[in-house]
Amino acid sequence: MKIVAVTACPTGIAHTYMSQEAIERECKKRGYQVKVETQGSMGIENELTQSDIEEADVVILAVGIGIDGEERFDEKRDNGKVIEANPSLVIKDPSKFIDEAEKL
Repeated sequence: MKIVAVTACPTGIAHTYMSQEAIERECKKRGYQVKVETQGSMGIENELTQSDIEEADVVILAVGIGIDGEERFDEKRDNGKVIEANPSLVIKDPSKFIDEAEKL
């Protein structure tokens, strides 16, 4: 399974990077490919390409604010392949969201 994600929180510091780490750790444990774009205080890092998004089975948006380029995920959203969650919930229980991704 290939998962892409975007993480962002209102302050752009702790939860942005903690949720990135939680998603990456859980995917690695399961042997899944993962790429996480962060939109934090440092701006956009590890930016997802259009091909990253198209090739992904699921998109996880662990965001507590509006993000730049959200329209990139419209097609995946239309196909029911986007999971949206608060970053703090992803940090607390990343396996729940990866389990949800597997069901899609």
